[in-house]
Amino acid sequence: MFGDREAAVLAAVDEAAVGRTLLELIAIPSVTGSAAESEIQHHLAGRLERLGLDVDLWPMDLPALRAHPDFPGTEAPREEAWGLVAHTVTRGGGGDGDGPTVILQGHVDVVPPGDPAAWDGDPFVPRVTGDLVHGRGACDMKGGLAAQLGALAAIRAAGVRLRGRVAVHFVVGEEDGGLGAFGTLQRGYGGDACVIAEPTSRTVITANAGALTFRITVPGKAAHAGSRADGVSAIDAYLPLHRALAQLEGERNRDPDALLAEYPIPYALSVGTVRAGDWASSVPDLLVAEGRLGVRLGEDPAVARAALERCVAEACAQDDWLRARPASVTWPGGQFASGRLAAGHPLAGLVADACADATGAPRPRERGATYGSDLRLYAGAGIPTLQFGPGDVGVAHSAGEHVSLREVVATARALALTVMRTVG
Repeated sequence: MFGDREAAVLAAVDEAAVGRTLLELIAIPSVTGSAAESEIQHHLAGRLERLGLDVDLWPMDLPALRAHPDFPGTEAPREEAWGLVAHTVTRGGGGDGDGPTVILQGHVDVVPPGDPAAWDGDPFVPRVTGDLVHGRGACDMKGGLAAQLGALAAIRAAGVRLRGRVAVHFVVGEEDGGLGAFGTLQRGYGGDACVIAEPTSRTVITANAGALTFRITVPGKAAHAGSRADGVSAIDAYLPLHRALAQLEGERNRDPDALLAEYPIPYALSVGTVRAGDWASSVPDLLVAEGRLGVRLGEDPAVARAALERCVAEACAQDDWLRARPASVTWPGGQFASGRLAAGHPLAGLVADACADATGAPRPRERGATYGSDLRLYAGAGIPTLQFGPGDVGVAHSAGEHVSLREVVATARALALTVMRTVG
């Protein structure tokens, strides 16, 4: 199943150390765009240096990145962003660095915790119950970061000399568009394969649908509520658009790709916020609805945008009020294209076999995911990429977020074996 060098690396995975790492990472409240997002990058840079890696920690040039025509967009305001890349040290003479490069990638940012009352305690004070570690980011994706660090530590502890290099890309801003991954690739970093440790529920994710943030602005006509008939409520004007969007979602989810066919709605179209009016006794003259449009695998985002814009325009044309005052559609915030690993690429089988061999568990199956991720940026840069990491994405972003420590350790073992079989 595996040789002496691989066995030595697997034996060197330190479960207690992986657990301590996970708790320390959760305790840093690295919400997207916050100061702690930068704090955790500096914390991780120190960890990577102590593991003996060459570390590049740099402040990203945000104005230059935002001006790039392919910039993926952001939603959270931020004054700074730090990139972090580390490589195993090249020793020369046929040792580390002469072969291919495998990237271990993960995002350090987490979404806000929401209502504090929904949590059992402080969301950034990790709580352990049996095998489960609770806290914001435990699943998405500090469990994955801890697994990656555990794999690197095991390879170092085993004294293994690699024929190639391991590159660690820890990135900010994944949750709101992919700023960190985009900036890292723009700096010139790349590799021959990439594994992103997003939570995948013991599956190998080889494709992601995309997700585009949209904003629909609907006009009304203001009037005193006591003279409601003299005005036109923007809320009422929006309702036919909402029904049209639901119909569009149904049309776009016919015959999904086989990798996404198990999901009830592979390409979801969801309105997340609706804001209207500024006074209870006034007829609202403006409504702003924001949401996300799922992008089909292989679909040009421009085609997806055009479909939603056409849907809104057609709904307006059928409405007496909106026909002369059509709603407008804009595209702020994160813009996630779809992405995938080429069908039949050996990376998927290699990772699946490494997981089965390292853990003794059944070989994980391949599937796609309905959410956008950094996978599409790496795949778009020509780097074969997939996702494999601990946790169930179904609890991500929730007040019940948690991850199994056993699964984190198992992932560390699988990643260590993956590294050995790609560059070891």
